Amino acid sequence: MSALNLLQRSQSLFEQDLIEFDSELSDIVVNSRFLVLGGAGTIGQAVTKEIFKRQPRKLHVVDLSENNLVELVRDLRSSFGYIKGDFQTFTLDIGSVEYDSFFHADGQYDYVLNLSALKHVRNEKDPFTLMRMVRTNILNTEKTLQQCITKKVKKYFCVSTDKAANPANMMGASKKIMEMFLSRASKDIDVSMARFANVAFSDGSLLHSFKQRIEKRQPIVAPNDIKRYFVTPEESGLICLFSCLLGENEDIFFPKLNDELHLLTFSTIACRYLRARGFEPYLCSDEDEARSLVVSLPDKCIWPCLFTKSDTTGEKDFEEFFTEQEVLEMNRFNGLGIVKKSLDYESKLLNEFSRGIETLLNQQHWNKEQILTLFFKLLPEFAHQETGRYLESKM
Repeated sequence: MSALNLLQRSQSLFEQDLIEFDSELSDIVVNSRFLVLGGAGTIGQAVTKEIFKRQPRKLHVVDLSENNLVELVRDLRSSFGYIKGDFQTFTLDIGSVEYDSFFHADGQYDYVLNLSALKHVRNEKDPFTLMRMVRTNILNTEKTLQQCITKKVKKYFCVSTDKAANPANMMGASKKIMEMFLSRASKDIDVSMARFANVAFSDGSLLHSFKQRIEKRQPIVAPNDIKRYFVTPEESGLICLFSCLLGENEDIFFPKLNDELHLLTFSTIACRYLRARGFEPYLCSDEDEARSLVVSLPDKCIWPCLFTKSDTTGEKDFEEFFTEQEVLEMNRFNGLGIVKKSLDYESKLLNEFSRGIETLLNQQHWNKEQILTLFFKLLPEFAHQETGRYLESKM
């Protein structure tokens, strides 16, 4: 079942925009050199495909996952064949000395797209994974930004998140801080961003887990009170391409989505997915019942499900792509809105944040409260929601 069918949409959100702007996008790509960071994740692969099929002069892709890079190359060769331009992949950690050496050795790019991120709310559970999220989402962005400024790269694009608008968790707050660092750098290099909805069936997502649960003959579990917007992987790649190539300095692109048409609970998506696979959902009362019934019910084309209210730390009841204080441009594109140059920051506070994180790293020991304190100095309005419950404590 395609993601579009699951979302009950007949065409891409950006069908009309592609008709109007595809020629302009292709003209830019064919004359440009690209570096895609984090290019083997779901969004990264989608972006890479959009660039590759438009015949770029140069396309280099960096990612930590060797296996995903191999699959990306196989996918590109099988779908599109070859291009005349320079296409290479590199298995590198963006935060490493090896990456620094790689970029110093070349660095001749017109556009750098940073898709690398720790994206799960669960990453704030322990102070060690939380610090890695800070390094990935903020410090590595700042480092690669400065490298691009030194090499006189034309444009730097970075993926943000809907959770950066009025953040309620550390992941969203980290991306909001990242946006502030990008805004400061915009004096020296053109930057643009995108705030995303959930990418349907992206690696590690709840929708992706539905497929795995069926393959492993396990119950399907989902919250029934959390509503989310969804885009397809292909749409995620197009959001990035539009923002990177057509966005003005400091623009933040987001998909125009209608609450009535596009806002869905995870339990609704789960039921649609099961019925598309030929199963009728059976609502269980607890985990034990769900585990016991999965032994027999699937043979009758019935699948045990556990749908409950969410009580995990940092989960917002709804999604939002902008705040009341931000200025919007809603008429340039049919399927995309733009937040315009609304990021306030104090350079002194950004420097203090960087020094504070580096001090903790140099000490080689820290706790979550110390990191939270640094976040609150930059984001005093940060509505952190701590429930003491994380996904590891649930099925």
